[in-house]
Amino acid sequence: MLYSLYEMQQLALAPVRAMADTTLTVLGHPLVPLAHTQFGRAMAAGAEVLHGVIQNRSKPDWGLDKVSIGDTDYAVLEHVVREDAFCQLRRFQRVGRDGDPKVLLVAPMSGHFATLLRGTVARLMADHDVYVTDWRDAAQVPRQAGAFGVDDYIDHLMAYMRLLGPDVHVIAVCQPAPLVLSAVALLAAANDPAQPLSMTLMGGPVDTAAEPTLVTRFAENRPIPWFQHNLLADVPAHYPGHGRRVYPGFLQLAAFLMMNPGRHVGAHFEQFHHLIRGDGDSAEGHRRFYDEYLSVADVSADFYLETVDRIFKRRCLPEGTMTWRGHPVEPGAIRSTALMTVEGELDDISAPGQTLAAQALCPSVPDHLRVQHMEENVGHYGIFNGRRWRDSIAPRIGAFIRLAERAKS
Repeated sequence: MLYSLYEMQQLALAPVRAMADTTLTVLGHPLVPLAHTQFGRAMAAGAEVLHGVIQNRSKPDWGLDKVSIGDTDYAVLEHVVREDAFCQLRRFQRVGRDGDPKVLLVAPMSGHFATLLRGTVARLMADHDVYVTDWRDAAQVPRQAGAFGVDDYIDHLMAYMRLLGPDVHVIAVCQPAPLVLSAVALLAAANDPAQPLSMTLMGGPVDTAAEPTLVTRFAENRPIPWFQHNLLADVPAHYPGHGRRVYPGFLQLAAFLMMNPGRHVGAHFEQFHHLIRGDGDSAEGHRRFYDEYLSVADVSADFYLETVDRIFKRRCLPEGTMTWRGHPVEPGAIRSTALMTVEGELDDISAPGQTLAAQALCPSVPDHLRVQHMEENVGHYGIFNGRRWRDSIAPRIGAFIRLAERAKS
């Protein structure tokens, strides 16, 4: 029913999209006199903002064909190293640069595509050989591929760490932080040679009780049946994954937008004024961000419900009850993997303290292999994108990775 209502809404908006497109075409033509008036520019700006809000979006391209290091541009080869029904392990390999530390960047499976980390990957490529978990939209995964839950996610992480070898450094952004910690703990308990040299956890819900937020309260105050009955839907028949039970991406997006509606409305008003003034750079920056932010993917219902239950409601990791396929997950087993936690002072999704909790959960990690960083005046997305990420956080992570490399040698 949810999906049907959403698709009916999209159909109802089709004439509005057509009107916005026509307005942009007419008022964007240099031979139309109205296009050169204040009124015409305002009409065109309004049409562009409206079009940006209501257009249909598919998965964005990565668009990373080169990286600048110092004064030199290097071509980038993008290719898939391993894939299955649920994920592609994607490598971004620079031409002419070899021997940099190998990084496994674990993207969230939480409603956005992994391409939301495009800026993260671009900055990491300057100093690292980067591999990214590019999770598939569950609506595109046939039911025959089976279910996908938290244990399956951890399976993928351990498989990728084994594939990339014992010299890999793993970075988790947001939602996967507790699951990356679980995967590394399982490898450590098994004395598996694939244990990564370092683990960096960024803005993730390792212990949601450390500092409650709207997100944590939403999960805590509702029973699991409420989520099952109100937030899940079956994928419609014209998708490859028809019949698969999912948490629709458009619901996740609506939840994020409603957390800060004033901020997003204000951002679109700013774009409108930039377009009227002819400030193309500012308008284009806004456009790129929202093209990415408003592109959403469905999440497997099993994974979503288990995440709500095990990470947010029962807090299995900090409570010591986390398991993987019946085996206990013991972060205390981690001894040789260096640990870094990164938080943003203004993060209202995974508030400060939630990620830092990993430090106390890993008492066997030597002090000289621990780093914790709090970036002041930065919110959730600023941790892994934007100027503060590029100029402050990424260099610290790079230094930490090289610390782990030296400790191992």
